Amino acid sequence: MQAELDSPPCALLTAPVTPPVESGRVPGNKGIWVGICCEFVEFLVLFAVYFIARAHFPEAFEAGSERLSRVSGTLITVLMLTSSFCLACAVHTVRAGRRRASVAWLGAGLLIALGYPVAKVLEIQWNLAHGIDGEAGIFFTVYYYLTFNHLVHAVWGILGMIWVMLRHVFGAYSAEDHAGLEALASYWHATDLIWLVIFPFFYVLV
Repeated sequence: MQAELDSPPCALLTAPVTPPVESGRVPGNKGIWVGICCEFVEFLVLFAVYFIARAHFPEAFEAGSERLSRVSGTLITVLMLTSSFCLACAVHTVRAGRRRASVAWLGAGLLIALGYPVAKVLEIQWNLAHGIDGEAGIFFTVYYYLTFNHLVHAVWGILGMIWVMLRHVFGAYSAEDHAGLEALASYWHATDLIWLVIFPFFYVLV
């Protein structure tokens, strides 16, 4: 009973037994972690720009945050977190030898992730209808630059999901060899983490 309580939620829905992961092994591959580190460095620079601009124009940031749609920001957050959960379950189930369940989880993660660019387009349309464009002030210039950069990284992740999904369907991954699926999940989790920083910086203004 205790083992079931300690298992991830997806484990209770799919496989009760999971082979132990090799201790000390980094998931994915070296290439994806180089990419993730570059992504973090890029956004660290952008966050530095954010804080410099905010320090110089505090009133503009305070007023700008009130004009954004928190519903849109919250929806994107839910989509990112849910798709990340599905990818984690895809990795968990393939490790357990349940390839079909892993494919299903990955497919669910892909479908949910596709909701992000759709939600972003709808948000931009809402913004433009309310006079919020790149020339509406320093806050919105920084907002568009950071969120568009994040969207680009998310689109790369979605394209990666499509590629990994095709390989997974045709049996490229197994309990013994699934580094490509782990690499995808690692990248998407990193992109998710960055959004969890962006969301309060713009939509809640912490």
